[in-house]
Amino acid sequence: MDEMIKKPLAFRLRPKKLDDVIGQQHLIGEGKIIRKCLEQGKLFSMIFYGPPGTGKTTLATVLANELNINYRLFNAVTGNKKELTTIFEEAKFFPGMVVIIDEVHRLNKDKQDLLLPHIENGTITMIGATTANPLFSINPAIRSRTHLFEIKALENNDIIFALKRAIEHPDGLDNKVTATDAALELIAKQSNGDIRYALNILEICAVASDHIDEELVEVYAFIPNISSDSDGDYHYDLLSAFQKSIRGSDVDAALYYLGILIEIGDLESIERRLLVTAYEDVGLANPAAVARCINAIDATKRVGFPEGRIPLAHTIIDLCLSPKSKSAIDAIGNATAIIKQHAYPVPPYLRYTPVGMAEEDKYDYGRLDLVDQIQYLPNEIRNETFYTPNENSQYERALASNLKKLKQKKRTSDLANLKKQR
Repeated sequence: MDEMIKKPLAFRLRPKKLDDVIGQQHLIGEGKIIRKCLEQGKLFSMIFYGPPGTGKTTLATVLANELNINYRLFNAVTGNKKELTTIFEEAKFFPGMVVIIDEVHRLNKDKQDLLLPHIENGTITMIGATTANPLFSINPAIRSRTHLFEIKALENNDIIFALKRAIEHPDGLDNKVTATDAALELIAKQSNGDIRYALNILEICAVASDHIDEELVEVYAFIPNISSDSDGDYHYDLLSAFQKSIRGSDVDAALYYLGILIEIGDLESIERRLLVTAYEDVGLANPAAVARCINAIDATKRVGFPEGRIPLAHTIIDLCLSPKSKSAIDAIGNATAIIKQHAYPVPPYLRYTPVGMAEEDKYDYGRLDLVDQIQYLPNEIRNETFYTPNENSQYERALASNLKKLKQKKRTSDLANLKKQR
């Protein structure tokens, strides 16, 4: 069998020219920046970021090939310092040599220190590829020396075009199989913008049969491609949408994002986000719902997936449709804002073992009738108010009523005089 045929379909069909690249018209279209780089024969260090399977590394190699510039591939995870040093030695003979770095966000400090001077003086042109948002994941020193470009997930029409080309191309399936339009549409939908995933499904279907229909695709692509991993930018977008949907009381959206997280099997993220949302957004408006959320998470851990989706669905609906109150997080935020300006000492009469203090000035553990009239804040901020009730629930209205009564009482730091009055 020919060596090329042995290689995966997605590899065999990697574009060799810019005009073969599918999608990314915001970068390679007429008059766009990457197209202009090619036309002007100029390349600079850059980072391509976006979902998996969208052609980041492919675009980098196409640019180097089209400009006839020597290039080397380096993986930030598996590559070592010795490999980098060898690349730099080679670059002395080919100034501006392109170094394409996969998973560039995983570069450790040692490798970054080696890279920086060579990027700075132009010995190499670095093109990084990453699924993570470079504004958060890339070292600022590298980020400041590169240009950032987003590589977007492909549209379904782009995926279908790529699948049809793969069926017809001599290096692809060479018209040895046929596929219905419905089958190609299903593959495109399942791929979630990942062209590599789509071509892999097409290839395995082509091995199974020389005619690909919807039923065949469903056999080999029964799990949709969900582009989420702990380092990927989409993962954090997904968690953000999940939490915001609960906060916004959109029960259908929250269940949708929960479903994706369940399919991924990411119970750890579900647990953390649910607990944070329950306390932060529902909070004092419905403390019972917060408690039920904790119970639901515990139940899910006990039974595992897939049954664990049931208690999670219960708590999602509960939290979404509960009244919301951010009064607790606002209150602690107000308190810490004061602390950051100045952390005042504890009043002497509240200390655990006050030294040299007259007995009448000390806190009296036996006088519970006085506790709601004592001043507990340091004298400098005695009139500060951190907690403001949100009265959109029965529970917090009750808290507000009690707070109002307490505020009517005058608190004092003169404990000796307070004891005499009572």
